[in-house]
Amino acid sequence: MGTNDIRYVGKTAWTPAHQRWIARLKLPHATQQIAFEEYAQAVQEATARIQRLTDAIAQAVSTWRWQPVVAALQAMRGVQLIHAVRIVAELGDLTRFDTPRAMMGFLGLVPTEHSSGGKRAQGAITKAGNSSARRAMVEAAWAYQHPARITPIIARRQDGVSKAVLDIAWKAQLRLCARFRKLAIRGVNRNKLVVAVARELAGFVWAIGQQVRPV
Repeated sequence: MGTNDIRYVGKTAWTPAHQRWIARLKLPHATQQIAFEEYAQAVQEATARIQRLTDAIAQAVSTWRWQPVVAALQAMRGVQLIHAVRIVAELGDLTRFDTPRAMMGFLGLVPTEHSSGGKRAQGAITKAGNSSARRAMVEAAWAYQHPARITPIIARRQDGVSKAVLDIAWKAQLRLCARFRKLAIRGVNRNKLVVAVARELAGFVWAIGQQVRPV
């Protein structure tokens, strides 16, 4: 923690364990302690506000005709409630895209192409289409940096989901976790890496969207 060299040894910040560790901290100077307490309180207030908004969205989604699609998308690793709602709210009926690549193009996740002298080269993604849904895909894609497994949180989200959707979600884990690891070993820039994974994730989202219909 700055020049005081105070470091949390746990794995994840702002968990109950981390917050208990923060509550026990005593800094050497009163002004440092005051500033630290203000920062910690600001984070706690922001976290509580996010939770209130998330709860309100969850309540609204429970009566939304697209709730089955939102629930199905959450069977995938990294796709939490907020991501699923953003994707469905922004893209609507996923069956309107004839192919996964059509949806990737709408999200602006396909690379630009340049042709010269009979040669074709690919550049950065187009960033055309819906930026909010694209950000949701990219945020979700970071979860695939970890080995494939069904965590207790994912298992809870998968409760009541059809086997067809579960099979797609597991196939996505196997594919995308391996893809993330392979690109990381090759030394690919992390931002480019996660965009590549997000592009493939969009294909699996499309596949789930073909399986579930609104009520």
